[in-house]
Amino acid sequence: MTTDAERTIVLSGWTGPWPADDPDANFKTDVALYAHADPLATIRNLGSALGIPVGALCHYVLAKWATAGSSGLLELGPTMTRRLVAVCDDAEATGTDEARVAAYTQLRDMVRWLLLPLDQPDIYE
Repeated sequence: MTTDAERTIVLSGWTGPWPADDPDANFKTDVALYAHADPLATIRNLGSALGIPVGALCHYVLAKWATAGSSGLLELGPTMTRRLVAVCDDAEATGTDEARVAAYTQLRDMVRWLLLPLDQPDIYE
């Protein structure tokens, strides 16, 4: 069971530093990009408008973001997820720019195929 003290956090912006060869540099750059934003302004306004406590909204936002990968997998499904990543893995195994461009084209076409029923819902009638 998590205690109240363990559920208490201090929101703080972070801007680094990190080494140039850090494998997580893209994510850390994104974290630093939002370091000066005040997320609580939006949370407070939303909470006030909907009658939901700020802490409950923060919990919701963090839980939803933290589980988004799992939700995405459930929506896309394991088979399609593996098919999409295989395109990238094959291109990386080949290791050429031409293979990467071809993989981009293939991924684009696969995603467009997934969008077909959303963009043209009458197609299957």
